[in-house]
Amino acid sequence: MVVRLLDSHCHPVAVARQGKLSEWVTNVKAAGVEGVVAIGTDLDDWSEYRDMAQAQPDFFKHTVGLHPCHVTEGWEETVAAITPYFADHTAPAALGEIGLDYYRLPSDPAESAQTKLMQQGAFRQQLMLAYQLDCPVVIHSRYAFADCVKMIDESGVDWRKVVFHCFVEGPEAVRELNRRGGRASFTGVITYPNCPNILGALKAQGVARLMLETDAPYLSPQSKRGKENTPANLPEIALKAAEVLGIPVDELAEIATLNARAFFGF
Repeated sequence: MVVRLLDSHCHPVAVARQGKLSEWVTNVKAAGVEGVVAIGTDLDDWSEYRDMAQAQPDFFKHTVGLHPCHVTEGWEETVAAITPYFADHTAPAALGEIGLDYYRLPSDPAESAQTKLMQQGAFRQQLMLAYQLDCPVVIHSRYAFADCVKMIDESGVDWRKVVFHCFVEGPEAVRELNRRGGRASFTGVITYPNCPNILGALKAQGVARLMLETDAPYLSPQSKRGKENTPANLPEIALKAAEVLGIPVDELAEIATLNARAFFGF
């Protein structure tokens, strides 16, 4: 059985630069994935994703945002370049992915503190933009959940337009998002062994706000571990989510796809 799915978060820039995008799209569609959201991470990929969305508007949506791991000295200029994209004829579907990543901070305490400050500055500025634009926001949060939530609260951004992608926190954290009106999106990590906390979060949120993603080319599901990920692997993620939530996979796929379409205006 082929179910219809939508990959709410992936990064196809490398595929495009290798000249393999057409073949990639064909394979993704053959797997039952009817659309993907190409997620911007830096000025380097925004235009390429916009061009994909312009060329194939029924299959691609795109976002623009400065990923926390790409925040360096002079980040202000990059963030200032975001606004014109939203005035483009093919406007982004969301601002993202933005947020905080404390996983790989410099070992030197002073450098670590400085990196955190830069990430927070870039995040705060982009949240201000999201508030002004009243657009959906895709959040990257790694080892920084409390700070991310606090900063979103302070920004005034509408939580109903916020998704924490690749959610790896536990049930109480997802309840915290849901209480505010936000949501979590889940990747192939739910197919990995020994992830009860993440499965607990999936159950705690349930299907009503569920969105699925691959985060391709990263985080291949269990059967493809060690290989480059692709949205064509989304059915495996959907099957696992349906199993965990105890509902038929076609029902889950329909709801998750409608959720993603509503969130991104797809």
